[in-house]
Amino acid sequence: MSTEQAHFEELSHAKIIGLTGGIASGKSTISAYFGALGVSIIDADLISREIVAQGEPALESIVAQFGKDLLLKDGELNREKLGEIIFSDEVAREALNAILHPQIGATFMKRREQLSQEGNRWLIYDAALIVENNLQDLCEGLIVVSCDPDIQKARLMDRNNLSSIEAQKRLDSQFQLSKKVALADWIIDNSGSLAASQKQVDKLFRELCLLFGKPKAKNEYD
Repeated sequence: MSTEQAHFEELSHAKIIGLTGGIASGKSTISAYFGALGVSIIDADLISREIVAQGEPALESIVAQFGKDLLLKDGELNREKLGEIIFSDEVAREALNAILHPQIGATFMKRREQLSQEGNRWLIYDAALIVENNLQDLCEGLIVVSCDPDIQKARLMDRNNLSSIEAQKRLDSQFQLSKKVALADWIIDNSGSLAASQKQVDKLFRELCLLFGKPKAKNEYD
């Protein structure tokens, strides 16, 4: 059992609804829609940015593993350069995950405990690697943001200013989105318009409220 899995098992309050997808599938957009509906979001990517800030132990470990060339002039991590390395080198990607995931799990635990104390009945864990890290069974349910492969590639090229070959290389380095879809409890197809995606989120939000109650219980002192 991984350290991240252990952190999930230790917690027993607010239920976890996993939210995942593939690169450029629009997961962050869907996460933001849920947030606007009052759902508390724990974002693994934001946590990963926090733990590699200048002066944090994770940054020191990354520099020790990959070298000082990954630092910008101001001492911050060059995330773009690191991304180029891990997208083309599976061994490097696994080494980075070994550094980050235990700390992401520990930070998640603290935030979930805090949100539970604040009266949250359920929350969304927004993370790209839920399936890759075998965390889907530790969630109450899994939402997968799906997207047509051609649209996904086009979005990635536009977002990251990549060539077709570069974009495909990044897509090929990732766990296949179709395999995540096969494991999903709920699927949101983000291939169309923003309005269409938001309509799906609204519908799923109502379903989740029926299953688990409103995201946050009203405090008797409110």
